[in-house]
Amino acid sequence: MTFRSFLFVPGARPDRFAKAFAAGADAVCIDLEDAVPPPEKAAAREATLAALRQDRLARPAVGLRLNALRTPAGVADLAALAASDARPDFVMMPKVAHAEEAAIVAEVLGPDGPPLWPIIESAAGLEQAFAIAAAPRIGGLLFGGADFAADLGVAVEWEPLFLGRATVVAAAARAGVDALDVPYLDVE
Repeated sequence: MTFRSFLFVPGARPDRFAKAFAAGADAVCIDLEDAVPPPEKAAAREATLAALRQDRLARPAVGLRLNALRTPAGVADLAALAASDARPDFVMMPKVAHAEEAAIVAEVLGPDGPPLWPIIESAAGLEQAFAIAAAPRIGGLLFGGADFAADLGVAVEWEPLFLGRATVVAAAARAGVDALDVPYLDVE
């Protein structure tokens, strides 16, 4: 599953889902992580799973960005998805630092679960990028440059992030999966 363009939409804004689906992107990712304030996580999870149960014919590929697996919200996201009949086309996993995280998600979602897209957002994740890319059911790797820069204490600029980008691309190439760079961040 190769995408030229991704569009992220906050899971806390189900009123924007249809507009995002119609925007013309190859894939839409409903975000339960950074785009959702903590008090709204449960409601966003419920709205997102409801949207993922709807007819797939009139929409692009739609995925789900969970909260980090090592957080209570991430565990709740994974449990709710596994118990649901909602089937995203892919699942993004933020802040992945070990291949075992992808293996756990793949096992919980079962053998027919969607492709996983781990996001490398830390020095620990970068150190394990090759193992993460080779984990079960990986569809691609993403480079989360903003959180990576914060982890390193550097600016979100080309030079300080070059090694991270290059390593994610090399790990993805070695595993034969896609790689995506940091999203274009324009909050204005």
